[in-house]
Amino acid sequence: MTLAQLDLTGDLARPTRLTVPDLSNWPLHRVRVSFECATSGTQVHRFAGPRLYDVLSSAGPGFDPVRRKDRLRFLMAVSGADGHHALLSWAEIDPDFAHAPVLLAVSIDDTPLDRAGPQLVLPQDRCGARHISGIRAIRVDGRYGATRPVPATPGLGSAEVR
Repeated sequence: MTLAQLDLTGDLARPTRLTVPDLSNWPLHRVRVSFECATSGTQVHRFAGPRLYDVLSSAGPGFDPVRRKDRLRFLMAVSGADGHHALLSWAEIDPDFAHAPVLLAVSIDDTPLDRAGPQLVLPQDRCGARHISGIRAIRVDGRYGATRPVPATPGLGSAEVR
């Protein structure tokens, strides 16, 4: 059996490649989630997996952990095998801020996801659009806010004020 692989990359001290069995080594949290799906209506599933916060923290994100505001500039881009993407902020998952229980599910309804790959599960989301199946990559990026913003040019996608 070929196992799906998930690459953790970006501003990390320890970028790594993980499989569902690797993720099962973290403490597993179980949630029952109900969310609206645009194509198939309301879905109800049971998921189990480690928290995204725990997995990414162990990879050593490149911020100063004692400086809370330093963490606020970090974003995570999650990519699935089917081309779906979601963007999360570090503040969403950090216990000092929103502390959302975002999971990297290793099973759905007691069915292991070894071959399909982990699923991003956001129990707090009413809409299932950010539930990414078959995650292949999570990129952590702390460069947000590191450069000065460029003023908008009137007529190029900005509203001109008169």
